[in-house]
Amino acid sequence: MEARGGRGGRGGVASRGSRVMAAPEEPCGSRAGGEPGREAAGLSGARGRRRARGAAAMFRCGEEIVSGESEEESSGVNLMEFSDEILLHILSYVPCTDLVLNVRRTCRKLATLCLDKSLTHTVLLQKDYKVNKDKVKQLMRDIGKEIYQLNMAGCYWLPSSSIDHITRCKNLVKLNLSGCHLTSLHLSKTLSMLQHLRSLAIDVNPGFDAGQLSSECKATLSRVLELKQTLYTPSYGVVPCCTSLEKLLLYFEILDRSREGFMLSGQLMVGESNVPHYQNLRVFYARLAPGYVNQEVVRLYLAVLSDRTPENLHAFLISAPGSFAETGATKNLLDSMARNVRLDALQLPKAWINGSGLLQHLKFNNPFYFSFSRCTLSGGQLIQRVMNGGKDLKSLTSLNLSGCIHCLAPESLFRKAEDDIDSSILESLVVSCCNLRHLNLSAAHHHSSKNIGNHLCQLLARLKHLLSLALPVCSISDVAANMEKPPMQSNVTPQTLGKKVRIGIQTYSNQKPQSSVFWALMGSLPFLENLEIIGSSFSSAMPRNEPAIRNSLPPCVRAQSVGDSEVAAIGQLTYLQSLTLAQLPNILTGSGLVSIGLQCQHLRTLSLANLGMMGNVVYMSALMDMLKHCKCLRDLRLEQPYFSAGAQFFQALSHCSSLQRLCIVSRSGTLQSDAVMSFMANCLEVIMCHMFMGESLTVCKNLQQSIVRSSMDDSSQLLKPGPLYIHIQMKTLSETSL
Repeated sequence: MEARGGRGGRGGVASRGSRVMAAPEEPCGSRAGGEPGREAAGLSGARGRRRARGAAAMFRCGEEIVSGESEEESSGVNLMEFSDEILLHILSYVPCTDLVLNVRRTCRKLATLCLDKSLTHTVLLQKDYKVNKDKVKQLMRDIGKEIYQLNMAGCYWLPSSSIDHITRCKNLVKLNLSGCHLTSLHLSKTLSMLQHLRSLAIDVNPGFDAGQLSSECKATLSRVLELKQTLYTPSYGVVPCCTSLEKLLLYFEILDRSREGFMLSGQLMVGESNVPHYQNLRVFYARLAPGYVNQEVVRLYLAVLSDRTPENLHAFLISAPGSFAETGATKNLLDSMARNVRLDALQLPKAWINGSGLLQHLKFNNPFYFSFSRCTLSGGQLIQRVMNGGKDLKSLTSLNLSGCIHCLAPESLFRKAEDDIDSSILESLVVSCCNLRHLNLSAAHHHSSKNIGNHLCQLLARLKHLLSLALPVCSISDVAANMEKPPMQSNVTPQTLGKKVRIGIQTYSNQKPQSSVFWALMGSLPFLENLEIIGSSFSSAMPRNEPAIRNSLPPCVRAQSVGDSEVAAIGQLTYLQSLTLAQLPNILTGSGLVSIGLQCQHLRTLSLANLGMMGNVVYMSALMDMLKHCKCLRDLRLEQPYFSAGAQFFQALSHCSSLQRLCIVSRSGTLQSDAVMSFMANCLEVIMCHMFMGESLTVCKNLQQSIVRSSMDDSSQLLKPGPLYIHIQMKTLSETSL
């Protein structure tokens, strides 16, 4: 069963290594992702409004103390006695819509402070699902002239007429309209009034016509320096109009077939043959969704680069799933880059790197981002060609070696994927790149030797600046420690779909094992925010960029020793915000999850897949105990066969008062309709729900109708006359493209 909200539903399924190695920082993004305090404090959405009004009430109490009452006799706190600096800091955690439309109406002092430039300079409406067209209109009318950065990314529910109000923002410098309903005429009307605009993010949908853009609009585009463009149809979009581009981010989401089932062509439409201007380009980034049409269209964008490579180009990144063959034009482009530019960031399709001597000829200046995902790159090549023989690379902050099965071995010719790594290569990497903040080593077998002090976890513990880390499960296994353990028959449970085995009652006891290398690693990374521990042979039942397969490969033998104790070690990460655990076959009770729920109070995103036995959800009790403590959790994804989503599960999930998105993928899974209805009634922040279960189509349709009917009733009472923000569609798992 699938219940989905909004556009981009397929993006709701996390894929291997997806969060740890994200795209470079987008120019039109804003403070989103950089303000953990705001969301952790619970000041977003409906809860945020209630707390904001509560704060406003406290402000009023502070000013309306009865004149004859002494300060000692007053039980209230006079917040108005705080300095303006402190009050501005407090108000910075309140959404701008609440500040302008609610809080500033409480008293004169707040009316002045809420309009301070530090609070109105940047307005974030992204993922603010309570914003409607009337609030946008009022917000732009009140503070439009004070807004310099506006982020409306993903506001799919707002009508295109809401975009017209942006014309009041005469001083706007950055504008993000990705995911908004936007026609060529609305875009032309809006941009014509924004003469100071320098950064823009838009979608290009079927029907877009650059010929409808006015001369004033094109004049604004000619001054734009940064452009993020998501393509849903073959087109150059507004790129030809942006003659001063320095940073170009392209996202290709074009389907191979139309809604009517016709095959699409990657050739651009008539009138779209204007040549893009890349002469000032410094950053080129392209991310492709699966499909041959996306590959055809991106080649047209690259054709101009192959004719004349910009001299100032310092970042060239192309993220393409599957096979993306190299052509003569792309080869000429890479040869030109090798001769004429020095790069700081590089990411290429694996087919462009494998078997070529490209890395030997490319020149690097002060590199900060490298991605060699799924390339046949040996450790020797990594050190000699990329790391300059192990020289100082303190500038490198992000390294993606996901799927590089030989990257920690000297040579790949005669090496098996399961052989031990060469610790000297990893040590050279750690020493050279001591300032790494993002590291991805997933989708490979990185087995450490028995030698003391050379374990992968011990070497990675030196990287004190890490913010995100992705590792295969087998890499955290401690061979030396496991050899000292007496054999335990119950320690290894076969991961099969066979007869369910009763484990028995387990206690939640997770004491730190002596000399555990993974415990030590977690303890040495105090600022880690994103962590992925994924089985090297794991394949999601519903991946985004890979073909879905029914029978995944068995887990690595060394992964059999990784269980509840290692999961409990993650609880040391106080600032953890995103966690992915997949294919850990030795999970017996899931007791480590409780430790994470208790200690990782900033956790917002949790993804669990194939933990323990595949025929029995052994960690259900621990998961429910964990969820009771996850007050900041906003995204939850569970992928487990035979998962039973019953009343107890949804009652525990209801404690996650900040939850917005839920995804459950379970072959032969079951659910209780009444429990789902109760959960949706209690968690008002939920706007997206994916459920792929084994229930009958009748059950799914009836539940869909009930949720839609209930949502419409709630919206008419609470959000009147606002639009309905919950969009639901349901299917049985057998109907999905597995």
